[in-house]
Amino acid sequence: MAPGLPLQASFEDLGTPLADVTFCVVDLETTGGAETDRITEIGAVKVRGGVVLGEFQTLVNPRAHIPPLIAVLTGITNAMVAAAPGLPEVLPAFLAFAEGCVVVAHNAPFDTGFLRRACASLDYPAPRWAVVDTATLARQILLRDEVRNCKLGTLAAHFRAAVTPDHRALTDARATVDVLHGLMERVGNLGVHTLEDLHEFQRKVSPQRRAKRTWATDLPEEPGVYLFVSEHEGERQVLYVGKSKNIRTRVRTYFTAAEKRPRMEEMVRVATGVEPVPCATPLQAEVVELRLIAAHAPRYNRRSKFPERVQWVKVTDEAFPRLSVVRAVKDDGATYFGPFSRRQAAEDVLLAVYDSFPLRQCTPRLSLAGTGTACALAGMGRCCAPCDGSISREAYGAVVEQVRDVLARDARPAVAGVSHRLVRLVDQERFEEAATIRRRLETLTRTGARYHRVRALAGCPEIVAARREGAGWEIHVIRYGRLAAAGVARPHDVPQAVARALRATAETVTPAPAPLPAATIEETERIADWLERPGVRLMEVTGDWMWPLHAVVDHTSLVEHALGARRTPAPPAALALG
Repeated sequence: MAPGLPLQASFEDLGTPLADVTFCVVDLETTGGAETDRITEIGAVKVRGGVVLGEFQTLVNPRAHIPPLIAVLTGITNAMVAAAPGLPEVLPAFLAFAEGCVVVAHNAPFDTGFLRRACASLDYPAPRWAVVDTATLARQILLRDEVRNCKLGTLAAHFRAAVTPDHRALTDARATVDVLHGLMERVGNLGVHTLEDLHEFQRKVSPQRRAKRTWATDLPEEPGVYLFVSEHEGERQVLYVGKSKNIRTRVRTYFTAAEKRPRMEEMVRVATGVEPVPCATPLQAEVVELRLIAAHAPRYNRRSKFPERVQWVKVTDEAFPRLSVVRAVKDDGATYFGPFSRRQAAEDVLLAVYDSFPLRQCTPRLSLAGTGTACALAGMGRCCAPCDGSISREAYGAVVEQVRDVLARDARPAVAGVSHRLVRLVDQERFEEAATIRRRLETLTRTGARYHRVRALAGCPEIVAARREGAGWEIHVIRYGRLAAAGVARPHDVPQAVARALRATAETVTPAPAPLPAATIEETERIADWLERPGVRLMEVTGDWMWPLHAVVDHTSLVEHALGARRTPAPPAALALG
């Protein structure tokens, strides 16, 4: 852990002192503010450490008319630029003057935009200047009660510039030099002492946040997890958990403008240190991240904090089974299908099943005597009415077995069961109703893919798999859908020997009630993602890792089973499958 700021930063963190930076302060006058307007004058001052090193000034013949309003504002007339050199003569000289400098301008996008377009028009490579905008700095540094606005004239008066801006390029550039020096004095009091500090400050990275970049200095450059923590009065709190293929590189970005999330800026401000958790492989880093988030529920993590918040569709285990949406899988002999992140998706699957099978939708337990009263759904042919004895327990059980088969083995009957209704709705141009049925079918088939992905791994006692990464091999041991061990076979290692060692030291895993894996759903899905990547080699499989042949209906099969071979005129986009 890095509990506080080191006494001395590394040379990498020191950056370039502002006193050693050569700035080229530039100002342009133009025929207007549009991209099609032309440059009429360039003025620049080269300065380092408060000392002026040189100046550059020239009028430019724009080969275009200068509007009267612009001529009044700048004092540059058509007659003044008539004998001036053109841009092809001026631009190379200015580029040579500014070479190796940090370009400074007031409202820099205006000036640098004209210069970049000028380079493009003459087929010069785009300049790769580091740019400082004095207007942006002033807005961040100066308070409202100090200056009424951040115009160049206002700032020049505030900092008592030696010259007064007059909309001529060199005069304005000289005034900007004095404004730059005044602003640099102010930022020095805020901890900005290097060019890198200045760039980050310009991008609205506070000095306090940037100062914490030294926390990353001693972090490992390898895959793993990092924890931002806060310690107060001996109490440690995990604020945020993240992962990366390179811990040190990733953590450094939190202290720069690359990190733009407001909550992360707040998190870094509250944190007192960073703790690394090195991992053997990126997959292990993903898994460890999920486990730590679930264990600590850090307040600045938005995802994966509550892995138990999933829902399942349950086929109950009773005389006349029904469908129910539940929050947990129990070892009670019932059939479960899912998981679902949202209840609406679970409800869509229920309705997709009800669209195809006359399963009862009532919730009371029914007696075998069948002495109840049939509901309205029975009269509509949507329920086989076991409540009034219209169907025997055996016949109803056959319907339930069809539902179980749809959920666990073959989704095609559910799709085919609504095909006639779907085609009829399309023929009647009742597209909104057809789109609703389509959504239910897609949810059923999409959840089926997720269900079988998880269940297949959850039921497999052990998988040892490897994937080449660089000159070595990433090797993982997966037991009942849980990552039990991870390692790397280096170029001089024998992968089989590394795999044997990993198996011998891997975590002992106890299977969970089917179809649950011995890990969180998200962890098992991350493992499945890795196993399905190109180049993964199966070294050892204990048990069966497989899916039923028709467990998942792809897009083409979904269209075929829902609409048949018949082709109707193209429906609206809301109905289009896929």
